[in-house]
Amino acid sequence: MNNKRLRLTLTFSVLFSLTFLCLFACTSSQPKEPLVLDMVHFNPGEAPYESVYNDPAYVKKVGFNGKVYSLFESPTLAITWESVDKDILPKGSPEREWVDAKATKIREMQAACKKQHLNVFAMADFILFPKRLIAKFGIEKTFGDPNNPITIKLVKAQIDEIFAQFPDMDGLVVRIGETYLQDAPYHLGSIVNKKDAQKTIIPLMKLLREQVCVKNKKILVFRTWGSFDVDAAKYKVISDAVEPHPNLFIGVKYCEGDFHRANPFSKVIGLGRHPQIIEVQCAREYEGKGAYPNYIAHGVIDGFEEYSRMPEEAIDGLQEFANKRPELYAGVWTWSRGGGWRGPYIKNELWCDLNAQVMSHWAKDPTVSEEYIFNGYAKKVLKLQDKDIKSFRRFCLLSAEAVVRGRNSTYGDMNPWWTRDQGIGWPGIPKDSVAQQRNLKQKDESVNKWKEMLQIAYSIHWNDEETKEFVLGSTEYGLCLYQIYRTVVNISYADYHHDDKAIVKWIKEYDEAWKEYKELPQRYASLSTLYTQDYNQYMGSNADKKVNALRDRLLNKK
Repeated sequence: MNNKRLRLTLTFSVLFSLTFLCLFACTSSQPKEPLVLDMVHFNPGEAPYESVYNDPAYVKKVGFNGKVYSLFESPTLAITWESVDKDILPKGSPEREWVDAKATKIREMQAACKKQHLNVFAMADFILFPKRLIAKFGIEKTFGDPNNPITIKLVKAQIDEIFAQFPDMDGLVVRIGETYLQDAPYHLGSIVNKKDAQKTIIPLMKLLREQVCVKNKKILVFRTWGSFDVDAAKYKVISDAVEPHPNLFIGVKYCEGDFHRANPFSKVIGLGRHPQIIEVQCAREYEGKGAYPNYIAHGVIDGFEEYSRMPEEAIDGLQEFANKRPELYAGVWTWSRGGGWRGPYIKNELWCDLNAQVMSHWAKDPTVSEEYIFNGYAKKVLKLQDKDIKSFRRFCLLSAEAVVRGRNSTYGDMNPWWTRDQGIGWPGIPKDSVAQQRNLKQKDESVNKWKEMLQIAYSIHWNDEETKEFVLGSTEYGLCLYQIYRTVVNISYADYHHDDKAIVKWIKEYDEAWKEYKELPQRYASLSTLYTQDYNQYMGSNADKKVNALRDRLLNKK
């Protein structure tokens, strides 16, 4: 794999500057460099995160040139609609007071970004209108159709008002994969046939291209997620149907589906004729959210180990994408924080910050290696010496190996949805006996890698006690959690094979693993909140309930 990338790098280094010069020369509003964007995605319905990434000055300092505000900080919720009808949100009404307050806050946030010379974007669900507007026009059943004449008229008015009332904003990041309304009490959202290229995706993209890019001369990032992110043929049809524009970009997650390890690298990256901005989640919602070490930047840039079986000609990392298709590489959009629901809630952002900073510095200059940027972070931010930098890199690369083996396997033998956010569900069992044994073996390997990481963490000479305390505590957090994962998977296998003796053995280890895990906060002040045994949100089957049912049958019977 390394030889393949070395061959491609020679081509990329020559083409990179010319590509962006040609790509961005057509409009004065377009940045003359890759878009390097960051977003803090707050949990819907909860108080916003406290994060250094809320501060535009910090975002600028660590290498980003733009900030994306999340869904409930979007002007789609803060325009007055007076260009359509002053009675939609009449002054003095609760709806108007809410919208005006939202608008004031958004303007303050955008002004803070502009003070740092950052590009300002807002993520927005489409199609999203005030409830009173929908009722006034009687479009309750039709407003989610981008081909409906009234919807078209209203979307045009909406875009014009957004940029008229928020002129400092550089563009919109549009998603149609789903709609969140937890923090939008006076609005409704809908999108029909969200995966249909001809009925929905192409008409809406054309409409937004015309209104955002052409008429208002702003930037549109149209996300593929949940709509046309996993079907290469569909992606090509859409790409061919929509005329390119210097201000039109396609947003693509680096992997297919959600940000799960062992999910395939996106097959649509590098396709079509529209520049692509690649999404990367730094605080992984399925992998602890920064509560434990989880270095993903290396795998995203140079290819995770599970991608090594991909065909030689297939793109398997962002470095290869930037090398092979420099004319399509337009930048990176990180989620420094956020994704998913509820906890764990972190007190120290080190692991998120490491991923975000490596991604940001690589994104603006893909000719620089990930390892060089990583070492720079270890030296300048963590102030480690050369020997300890090598140990820290080994530690971080091990974290990626431990995570994929503990939550899934390098062959994707498990459904990745079995554990997420702050909860643990009941894992499914691969039908193939080879996969079963491989999966169990990798659970043992994961725990062993966590133990090795802990040894390395103790060996490093940390620059300050706060960092040392967090690294040690978060590594033990990961070790204890992945010991719990191992016991849950083994109990599920024993139950599947009707092996009562093994069930009893692993339930005892399960209880001991939870006991050790729950004692961690007594030793580490900076520890993140723990996973809970009673978490059920968006999970098919709670693991603890299943374990307790087996316990009652085998251990508590009278």
